[in-house]
Amino acid sequence: MKLHELKPAEGARKKRNRVGRGIGSGNGKTSGRGQKGQNARSGGGVRLGFEGGQTPLYRRLPKRGFTNINRKEYAIVNLEALNRFEDGTEVTPELLIETGVVSKEKAGIKILAKGAIEKKLTVKAHKFSSAAKEAIEAAGGKAEVI
Repeated sequence: MKLHELKPAEGARKKRNRVGRGIGSGNGKTSGRGQKGQNARSGGGVRLGFEGGQTPLYRRLPKRGFTNINRKEYAIVNLEALNRFEDGTEVTPELLIETGVVSKEKAGIKILAKGAIEKKLTVKAHKFSSAAKEAIEAAGGKAEVI
């Protein structure tokens, strides 16, 4: 096979339909829009979400709650994930990102108490759950808030 012999797969390329090009084309005169009516007019048709005058779905559903635009989203790290580090390591957010424990630092890192910690570590993070802080200190490590 050579470059000049390449052809697209059968049915991969479809010729576009040019409307309003004579009666023999099948889409002449009214250009496939039919006779009269809202959709036959230029600029015709209804807006997004319009249901023919019936109260639209977005107005029928109840609106509840609100979204806090200042919400801080923390990247969560469980205690069991910290066992991969050697004894005496200083675990920082940079180290966690580097080793792939968290994909990216959001508003900060929060350490939660899921699982057990067997290593003596100095953990630096933005937030700790009280149970996680106790567990780290019980293992002989330190929990430092940044």
